[in-house]
Amino acid sequence: MFDTVNGLPLHPLVVHAVVVLLPLAALGVLALAVRPAWRGRFGVLVVAVAALATAAIPLATESGESLEHRVGDPGRHAELGDTLLWYALPLLVVALGLVLLHRRAVRRGDGRRPATLGVVVAVLAVVVAAANLVQVYRVGESGAKAVWGDTPAAQQRPGGGDD
Repeated sequence: MFDTVNGLPLHPLVVHAVVVLLPLAALGVLALAVRPAWRGRFGVLVVAVAALATAAIPLATESGESLEHRVGDPGRHAELGDTLLWYALPLLVVALGLVLLHRRAVRRGDGRRPATLGVVVAVLAVVVAAANLVQVYRVGESGAKAVWGDTPAAQQRPGGGDD
């Protein structure tokens, strides 16, 4: 797999797909879980975003391993990054489950009253979505620390004066 684009490492470019799409999918799943009426209108879109995010994770992992060979071991970031797929896959499954249960309810004509299975899947979806948001934060924070350490993004000039 190529590891650069125009001389830039591919990992920081690819990882932004995960950083944007996975939290967006998690928020979408939360919305579908809380507002069942939105499952018919937005469900397929949420499933598609979750699928794209899940597909982007192996690309981010592979490109991260290529970058690791160039610059060294990022430590905890690599370990946490390797776990992210195992958070995203259940998110995709519960998103798909919410949509399929909604379609089944509509087809049967009992869309007004949520079935017990639908409530269980919705509660599970909330837990899985929250776990995804936390894990994306943890992976991203560890990556930022691996690159920047404890250095603030905007440092004062040497001398510290307000000339």
